[in-house]
Amino acid sequence: MRDKRTMLILLVMPVIQIILFGFAISTEVRNAQIAIFDPSKDVVTSSMKTQLQASPYFSIAEELSDYRQINDVFKEGRINMVIVFSENFAENLFHTGEAAIQIVADGTEPNQASILVAYASNILRQAINNEQLIMNNGQMTMNNENNPQLSIVNYQLLIENRMLYNPSMKGAFNFVPGVMAMILILICAMMTSIAIVREKEMGTMEVLLTSPLKPIYIILAKAVPYLALSIINLTTILLLSVYVLDVPVAGSLILLVFTSLLFIVLALSLGLLISTVVNTQLAAMLASGMVLMMPIMLLSGMMFPIESMPKILQWISTIVPARWYREAIQKIMIQGVGIKFVAKELLILTTMTVVLLVVSLKKFKVRLQ
Repeated sequence: MRDKRTMLILLVMPVIQIILFGFAISTEVRNAQIAIFDPSKDVVTSSMKTQLQASPYFSIAEELSDYRQINDVFKEGRINMVIVFSENFAENLFHTGEAAIQIVADGTEPNQASILVAYASNILRQAINNEQLIMNNGQMTMNNENNPQLSIVNYQLLIENRMLYNPSMKGAFNFVPGVMAMILILICAMMTSIAIVREKEMGTMEVLLTSPLKPIYIILAKAVPYLALSIINLTTILLLSVYVLDVPVAGSLILLVFTSLLFIVLALSLGLLISTVVNTQLAAMLASGMVLMMPIMLLSGMMFPIESMPKILQWISTIVPARWYREAIQKIMIQGVGIKFVAKELLILTTMTVVLLVVSLKKFKVRLQ
Protein backbone atom coordinates (compact mmCIF):
# COMPACT_ATOMS: atom_id res chain seq x y z
CA MET A 1 0.00 0.00 0.00
CA ARG A 2 2.93 2.36 0.60
CA ASP A 3 4.22 1.71 -2.93
CA LYS A 4 1.82 4.01 -4.75
CA ARG A 5 3.38 3.43 -8.17
CA THR A 6 2.86 -0.31 -7.91
CA MET A 7 -0.69 0.22 -6.71
CA LEU A 8 -1.34 2.54 -9.64
CA ILE A 9 -0.10 -0.11 -12.07
CA LEU A 10 -2.18 -2.83 -10.42
CA LEU A 11 -5.36 -0.77 -10.43
CA VAL A 12 -5.08 1.10 -13.74
CA MET A 13 -3.61 -1.62 -15.94
CA PRO A 14 -6.71 -3.89 -15.82
CA VAL A 15 -8.85 -0.96 -16.94
CA ILE A 16 -6.50 -0.17 -19.82
CA GLN A 17 -6.33 -3.81 -20.84
CA ILE A 18 -10.08 -4.34 -20.91
CA ILE A 19 -10.51 -1.19 -23.02
CA LEU A 20 -7.81 -2.28 -25.44
CA PHE A 21 -9.21 -5.80 -25.68
CA GLY A 22 -12.70 -4.50 -26.21
CA PHE A 23 -11.78 -2.21 -29.10
CA ALA A 24 -8.72 -3.81 -30.68
CA ILE A 25 -9.71 -7.47 -30.86
CA SER A 26 -11.62 -7.81 -34.12
CA THR A 27 -11.25 -10.16 -37.05
CA GLU A 28 -13.32 -7.81 -39.19
CA VAL A 29 -11.34 -5.67 -41.63
CA ARG A 30 -12.50 -2.12 -42.29
CA ASN A 31 -11.24 0.82 -44.32
CA ALA A 32 -8.58 -1.24 -46.10
CA GLN A 33 -6.69 0.87 -48.62
CA ILE A 34 -6.94 -0.63 -52.09
CA ALA A 35 -5.76 0.34 -55.57
CA ILE A 36 -7.49 -0.24 -58.89
CA PHE A 37 -5.96 -0.96 -62.28
CA ASP A 38 -8.71 -0.50 -64.86
CA PRO A 39 -7.48 -0.28 -68.47
CA SER A 40 -11.01 -0.46 -69.93
CA LYS A 41 -12.75 2.20 -67.79
CA ASP A 42 -16.18 1.25 -69.08
CA VAL A 43 -19.63 1.50 -67.51
CA VAL A 44 -19.39 -1.96 -65.93
CA THR A 45 -16.07 -1.45 -64.18
CA SER A 46 -17.19 2.02 -63.04
CA SER A 47 -20.27 0.49 -61.41
CA MET A 48 -18.18 -2.18 -59.69
CA LYS A 49 -15.71 0.39 -58.40
CA THR A 50 -18.61 2.40 -57.01
CA GLN A 51 -19.80 -0.70 -55.13
CA LEU A 52 -16.33 -1.22 -53.68
CA GLN A 53 -16.02 2.40 -52.59
CA ALA A 54 -19.47 2.29 -50.98
CA SER A 55 -18.48 -0.71 -48.89
CA PRO A 56 -17.27 -0.01 -45.33
CA TYR A 57 -14.50 -2.53 -45.86
CA PHE A 58 -12.59 -0.74 -48.61
CA SER A 59 -11.37 2.69 -49.56
CA ILE A 60 -10.04 3.20 -53.08
CA ALA A 61 -6.84 5.12 -52.41
CA GLU A 62 -5.29 5.04 -55.85
CA GLU A 63 -5.97 4.32 -59.53
CA LEU A 64 -2.94 2.75 -61.19
CA SER A 65 -1.97 3.65 -64.73
CA ASP A 66 0.41 0.74 -65.26
CA TYR A 67 0.28 -2.89 -64.15
CA ARG A 68 3.95 -2.67 -63.18
CA GLN A 69 3.08 -0.22 -60.40
CA ILE A 70 1.57 -3.00 -58.31
CA ASN A 71 4.83 -4.13 -56.71
CA ASP A 72 5.81 -0.54 -55.95
CA VAL A 73 2.60 0.34 -54.08
CA PHE A 74 2.94 -2.81 -51.96
CA LYS A 75 6.58 -2.13 -51.14
CA GLU A 76 5.80 1.44 -50.13
CA GLY A 77 3.16 0.13 -47.71
CA ARG A 78 0.36 2.35 -49.02
CA ILE A 79 -1.96 -0.38 -50.26
CA ASN A 80 -3.39 -3.60 -48.80
CA MET A 81 -4.82 -4.98 -52.04
CA VAL A 82 -4.97 -4.27 -55.77
CA ILE A 83 -7.91 -5.15 -58.02
CA VAL A 84 -7.07 -5.56 -61.70
CA PHE A 85 -9.78 -5.52 -64.37
CA SER A 86 -9.08 -7.12 -67.73
CA GLU A 87 -8.98 -5.04 -70.90
CA ASN A 88 -12.28 -4.53 -72.75
CA PHE A 89 -14.05 -5.79 -69.66
CA ALA A 90 -17.66 -4.93 -70.55
CA GLU A 91 -17.27 -5.90 -74.20
CA ASN A 92 -15.90 -9.33 -73.29
CA LEU A 93 -18.60 -9.80 -70.69
CA PHE A 94 -21.34 -9.12 -73.23
CA HIS A 95 -19.98 -10.92 -76.27
CA THR A 96 -18.39 -13.99 -74.65
CA GLY A 97 -20.24 -14.08 -71.35
CA GLU A 98 -16.96 -14.00 -69.42
CA ALA A 99 -14.68 -11.33 -67.99
CA ALA A 100 -11.69 -11.60 -65.69
CA ILE A 101 -10.65 -9.81 -62.52
CA GLN A 102 -7.40 -10.38 -60.67
CA ILE A 103 -7.23 -9.66 -56.95
CA VAL A 104 -3.67 -9.15 -55.75
CA ALA A 105 -3.24 -9.14 -51.97
CA ASP A 106 -0.26 -8.77 -49.66
CA GLY A 107 0.38 -12.28 -48.32
CA THR A 108 2.78 -11.13 -45.62
CA GLU A 109 -0.30 -10.87 -43.39
CA PRO A 110 -2.21 -14.00 -44.46
CA ASN A 111 -5.22 -13.65 -42.15
CA GLN A 112 -5.92 -10.09 -43.23
CA ALA A 113 -5.25 -10.95 -46.88
CA SER A 114 -7.71 -13.87 -46.82
CA ILE A 115 -10.44 -11.69 -45.30
CA LEU A 116 -9.84 -8.89 -47.80
CA VAL A 117 -9.92 -11.26 -50.76
CA ALA A 118 -13.15 -12.88 -49.54
CA TYR A 119 -14.81 -9.48 -49.00
CA ALA A 120 -13.73 -8.16 -52.40
CA SER A 121 -14.78 -11.31 -54.25
CA ASN A 122 -18.26 -11.22 -52.71
CA ILE A 123 -18.75 -7.52 -53.44
CA LEU A 124 -17.61 -7.87 -57.05
CA ARG A 125 -19.79 -10.89 -57.72
CA GLN A 126 -22.77 -9.26 -56.08
CA ALA A 127 -22.19 -6.05 -58.05
CA ILE A 128 -22.22 -7.85 -61.40
CA ASN A 129 -25.11 -10.15 -60.48
CA ASN A 130 -27.32 -7.26 -59.38
CA GLU A 131 -27.00 -5.58 -62.76
CA GLN A 132 -27.97 -6.58 -66.28
CA LEU A 133 -25.99 -5.72 -69.38
CA ILE A 134 -27.93 -4.61 -72.43
CA MET A 135 -26.94 -3.73 -75.94
CA ASN A 136 -28.74 -0.57 -77.06
CA ASN A 137 -27.91 0.62 -80.56
CA GLY A 138 -24.58 -1.10 -80.38
CA GLN A 139 -23.62 0.59 -77.08
CA MET A 140 -22.98 -1.28 -73.85
CA THR A 141 -24.99 0.12 -70.92
CA MET A 142 -26.26 -1.02 -67.56
CA ASN A 143 -29.90 -2.01 -67.52
CA ASN A 144 -32.36 0.22 -65.62
CA GLU A 145 -35.98 1.30 -65.77
CA ASN A 146 -35.35 4.05 -68.33
CA ASN A 147 -33.52 1.89 -70.86
CA PRO A 148 -35.36 -0.41 -73.26
CA GLN A 149 -34.20 -3.95 -72.68
CA LEU A 150 -33.18 -5.01 -76.17
CA SER A 151 -30.80 -7.83 -75.42
CA ILE A 152 -29.79 -9.55 -72.20
CA VAL A 153 -27.01 -12.10 -71.89
CA ASN A 154 -26.05 -14.58 -69.22
CA TYR A 155 -22.54 -13.96 -68.00
CA GLN A 156 -20.07 -15.08 -65.38
CA LEU A 157 -17.22 -13.37 -63.64
CA LEU A 158 -13.82 -15.06 -63.50
CA ILE A 159 -11.90 -13.89 -60.44
CA GLU A 160 -8.26 -14.83 -59.98
CA ASN A 161 -6.69 -14.43 -56.54
CA ARG A 162 -2.95 -14.06 -56.20
CA MET A 163 -0.96 -13.69 -52.98
CA LEU A 164 2.29 -11.81 -53.30
CA TYR A 165 5.28 -12.72 -51.11
CA ASN A 166 3.40 -15.53 -49.32
CA PRO A 167 1.64 -17.71 -51.90
CA SER A 168 1.24 -20.63 -49.47
CA MET A 169 -0.43 -18.34 -46.89
CA LYS A 170 1.77 -19.43 -43.98
CA GLY A 171 0.88 -17.75 -40.70
CA ALA A 172 4.54 -17.69 -39.65
CA PHE A 173 5.17 -14.94 -42.22
CA ASN A 174 3.00 -12.67 -40.12
CA PHE A 175 3.84 -13.54 -36.51
CA VAL A 176 7.64 -13.93 -36.76
CA PRO A 177 8.32 -10.14 -37.00
CA GLY A 178 5.90 -9.52 -34.11
CA VAL A 179 7.47 -12.24 -31.95
CA MET A 180 10.90 -10.76 -32.62
CA ALA A 181 9.70 -7.38 -31.37
CA MET A 182 8.14 -8.91 -28.25
CA ILE A 183 11.18 -10.98 -27.29
CA LEU A 184 13.63 -8.12 -27.76
CA ILE A 185 11.48 -5.74 -25.73
CA LEU A 186 11.03 -8.21 -22.88
CA ILE A 187 14.70 -9.20 -22.74
CA CYS A 188 16.12 -5.69 -23.04
CA ALA A 189 13.61 -3.44 -21.30
CA MET A 190 12.44 -5.77 -18.54
CA MET A 191 15.77 -7.24 -17.55
CA THR A 192 17.67 -3.95 -17.75
CA SER A 193 15.16 -2.16 -15.55
CA ILE A 194 15.07 -5.02 -13.04
CA ALA A 195 18.87 -5.23 -12.89
CA ILE A 196 19.25 -1.55 -12.04
CA VAL A 197 16.33 -1.47 -9.60
CA ARG A 198 17.74 -4.56 -7.84
CA GLU A 199 20.85 -2.55 -6.98
CA LYS A 200 18.66 0.10 -5.39
CA GLU A 201 16.65 -2.45 -3.40
CA MET A 202 19.75 -4.22 -2.12
CA GLY A 203 21.43 -0.94 -1.21
CA THR A 204 24.46 -1.67 -3.39
CA MET A 205 23.81 1.26 -5.71
CA GLU A 206 25.34 3.59 -3.11
CA VAL A 207 28.47 1.45 -3.13
CA LEU A 208 28.70 1.75 -6.89
CA LEU A 209 28.18 5.52 -6.72
CA THR A 210 31.00 5.97 -4.25
CA SER A 211 33.38 4.08 -6.52
CA PRO A 212 35.51 5.87 -9.14
CA LEU A 213 33.12 4.66 -11.84
CA LYS A 214 31.07 7.29 -13.63
CA PRO A 215 27.30 6.74 -13.80
CA ILE A 216 27.48 6.12 -17.54
CA TYR A 217 29.83 3.18 -16.95
CA ILE A 218 27.43 1.69 -14.41
CA ILE A 219 24.62 1.94 -16.94
CA LEU A 220 26.73 0.35 -19.67
CA ALA A 221 27.79 -2.45 -17.34
CA LYS A 222 24.13 -3.27 -16.70
CA ALA A 223 23.08 -2.93 -20.34
CA VAL A 224 25.85 -4.75 -22.18
CA PRO A 225 24.99 -8.28 -20.93
CA TYR A 226 21.41 -7.89 -22.12
CA LEU A 227 22.61 -6.43 -25.40
CA ALA A 228 24.71 -9.54 -25.93
CA LEU A 229 21.84 -11.78 -24.89
CA SER A 230 19.50 -10.01 -27.30
CA ILE A 231 21.95 -10.50 -30.17
CA ILE A 232 22.05 -14.22 -29.38
CA ASN A 233 18.25 -14.31 -29.28
CA LEU A 234 18.07 -12.46 -32.57
CA THR A 235 20.41 -14.98 -34.19
CA THR A 236 18.42 -17.90 -32.80
CA ILE A 237 15.12 -16.44 -33.98
CA LEU A 238 16.40 -15.87 -37.49
CA LEU A 239 17.85 -19.38 -37.73
CA LEU A 240 14.62 -20.95 -36.52
CA SER A 241 12.56 -18.75 -38.82
CA VAL A 242 14.54 -19.70 -41.91
CA TYR A 243 15.29 -23.36 -41.27
CA VAL A 244 12.31 -24.48 -39.18
CA LEU A 245 9.43 -22.19 -40.15
CA ASP A 246 10.58 -21.66 -43.76
CA VAL A 247 10.26 -17.91 -43.47
CA PRO A 248 12.71 -16.38 -45.94
CA VAL A 249 15.02 -13.43 -45.49
CA ALA A 250 14.26 -11.98 -48.89
CA GLY A 251 15.98 -8.65 -48.25
CA SER A 252 19.39 -7.56 -47.02
CA LEU A 253 20.58 -9.44 -43.94
CA ILE A 254 22.80 -6.47 -43.04
CA LEU A 255 19.82 -4.11 -43.12
CA LEU A 256 17.78 -6.55 -41.04
CA VAL A 257 20.53 -6.82 -38.39
CA PHE A 258 21.04 -3.05 -38.34
CA THR A 259 17.32 -2.44 -37.81
CA SER A 260 17.24 -5.04 -35.04
CA LEU A 261 20.26 -3.53 -33.27
CA LEU A 262 18.61 -0.12 -33.42
CA PHE A 263 15.49 -1.57 -31.83
CA ILE A 264 17.57 -3.32 -29.16
CA VAL A 265 19.23 -0.03 -28.19
CA LEU A 266 15.78 1.55 -28.07
CA ALA A 267 14.54 -1.22 -25.77
CA LEU A 268 17.59 -0.84 -23.50
CA SER A 269 16.91 2.90 -23.27
CA LEU A 270 13.30 2.16 -22.39
CA GLY A 271 14.41 -0.23 -19.64
CA LEU A 272 16.72 2.42 -18.28
CA LEU A 273 13.89 4.95 -18.23
CA ILE A 274 11.66 2.50 -16.37
CA SER A 275 14.39 1.98 -13.76
CA THR A 276 14.44 5.73 -13.03
CA VAL A 277 10.68 5.77 -12.39
CA VAL A 278 10.18 2.70 -10.17
CA ASN A 279 11.95 1.62 -7.00
CA THR A 280 11.09 -2.07 -6.66
CA GLN A 281 11.75 -5.10 -8.83
CA LEU A 282 8.06 -6.02 -8.79
CA ALA A 283 7.09 -2.60 -10.09
CA ALA A 284 9.82 -2.81 -12.74
CA MET A 285 8.58 -6.22 -13.83
CA LEU A 286 4.97 -5.05 -14.04
CA ALA A 287 5.85 -1.83 -15.83
CA SER A 288 8.14 -3.45 -18.40
CA GLY A 289 6.15 -6.67 -18.75
CA MET A 290 2.48 -5.72 -18.65
CA VAL A 291 2.74 -2.12 -19.88
CA LEU A 292 4.96 -3.06 -22.83
CA MET A 293 3.74 -6.53 -23.75
CA MET A 294 0.05 -5.67 -24.09
CA PRO A 295 0.58 -2.75 -26.53
CA ILE A 296 2.92 -4.96 -28.57
CA MET A 297 0.29 -7.67 -28.87
CA LEU A 298 -2.65 -5.36 -29.51
CA LEU A 299 -1.35 -2.17 -31.11
CA SER A 300 1.65 -3.22 -33.19
CA GLY A 301 -0.32 -4.97 -35.91
CA MET A 302 1.02 -8.32 -34.77
CA MET A 303 -2.41 -9.83 -34.07
CA PHE A 304 -4.95 -7.36 -35.42
CA PRO A 305 -4.80 -4.97 -38.40
CA ILE A 306 -4.28 -1.39 -37.26
CA GLU A 307 -6.48 -0.05 -40.05
CA SER A 308 -9.52 -1.78 -38.51
CA MET A 309 -9.09 -0.15 -35.10
CA PRO A 310 -10.81 3.08 -33.97
CA LYS A 311 -8.91 6.23 -34.91
CA ILE A 312 -7.85 6.92 -31.33
CA LEU A 313 -6.16 3.51 -31.07
CA GLN A 314 -4.51 4.05 -34.44
CA TRP A 315 -3.03 7.29 -33.09
CA ILE A 316 -1.89 5.59 -29.89
CA SER A 317 -0.22 2.84 -31.93
CA THR A 318 2.13 5.41 -33.50
CA ILE A 319 3.98 5.74 -30.18
CA VAL A 320 4.44 1.97 -29.84
CA PRO A 321 8.03 1.28 -31.01
CA ALA A 322 7.25 -2.37 -31.78
CA ARG A 323 4.79 -1.30 -34.49
CA TRP A 324 7.50 0.38 -36.55
CA TYR A 325 10.03 -2.37 -35.93
CA ARG A 326 7.55 -5.06 -36.93
CA GLU A 327 6.62 -3.21 -40.12
CA ALA A 328 10.27 -2.68 -41.05
CA ILE A 329 11.26 -6.29 -40.39
CA GLN A 330 8.24 -7.58 -42.29
CA LYS A 331 9.17 -5.49 -45.31
CA ILE A 332 12.82 -6.56 -45.20
CA MET A 333 12.29 -10.27 -44.48
CA ILE A 334 9.17 -11.02 -46.50
CA GLN A 335 8.98 -8.38 -49.23
CA GLY A 336 12.72 -8.06 -49.71
CA VAL A 337 12.73 -4.27 -49.95
CA GLY A 338 15.77 -2.02 -49.66
CA ILE A 339 16.49 0.79 -47.23
CA LYS A 340 14.49 3.25 -49.36
CA PHE A 341 11.23 1.56 -48.44
CA VAL A 342 11.95 1.32 -44.68
CA ALA A 343 13.44 4.80 -44.31
CA LYS A 344 10.32 6.06 -42.54
CA GLU A 345 10.38 3.24 -39.97
CA LEU A 346 14.12 3.65 -39.38
CA LEU A 347 13.76 7.40 -38.90
CA ILE A 348 10.97 6.95 -36.36
CA LEU A 349 12.91 4.27 -34.44
CA THR A 350 16.05 6.43 -34.43
CA THR A 351 14.13 9.44 -33.13
CA MET A 352 12.50 7.36 -30.40
CA THR A 353 15.87 5.90 -29.40
CA VAL A 354 17.54 9.31 -29.12
CA VAL A 355 14.67 10.78 -27.11
CA LEU A 356 14.48 7.82 -24.72
CA LEU A 357 18.25 7.72 -24.27
CA VAL A 358 18.56 11.44 -23.54
CA VAL A 359 15.62 11.46 -21.10
CA SER A 360 16.81 8.27 -19.38
CA LEU A 361 20.38 9.45 -18.87
CA LYS A 362 19.23 12.84 -17.62
CA LYS A 363 16.81 11.36 -15.12
CA PHE A 364 19.31 8.74 -14.04
CA LYS A 365 22.00 11.33 -13.32
CA VAL A 366 19.57 13.46 -11.33
CA ARG A 367 18.61 10.50 -9.17
CA LEU A 368 22.23 9.57 -8.57
CA GLN A 369 23.26 12.96 -7.26
